[in-house]
Amino acid sequence: MNHALNNANFSILVAALTRPSLGVDYVGLLSGAGPFTVFAPTNAAFAALLTELGLSSLDQVDDATLNAVLQYHVVPGANVLASQLTNGQVVTTFGAETFTINLTGGAKIVDGSNRTTNIIITDVQGSNGVVHAIDKVLLP
Repeated sequence: MNHALNNANFSILVAALTRPSLGVDYVGLLSGAGPFTVFAPTNAAFAALLTELGLSSLDQVDDATLNAVLQYHVVPGANVLASQLTNGQVVTTFGAETFTINLTGGAKIVDGSNRTTNIIITDVQGSNGVVHAIDKVLLP
């Protein structure tokens, strides 16, 4: 979690994770014992999602939807490095949803909405897990 908190390229993700009305202390959760694997969307990924959805602000996304989307980016109980990803691997997220890894032409995620997302930075190792940056927001 500290990697996102200290990197300006993830300020929208941090704003989402710290929205008081969500009722979940994501900072506390993700700072806990872990391990966690987090697929972290960049600010550009959030901007693209807002455009895709015809919204002008993340504030327009209701709390239930935002919670589901945030939980879709976290894999609990695992510290999965890029070298451990396999083509066709089905990944179960914190919210009990799944997505699929596609390694053809580079590491990608095919989310529950059948959208393809590139993993653009891999293996940012923290004390309780690993972060991989992605270029889209995953949708269950």
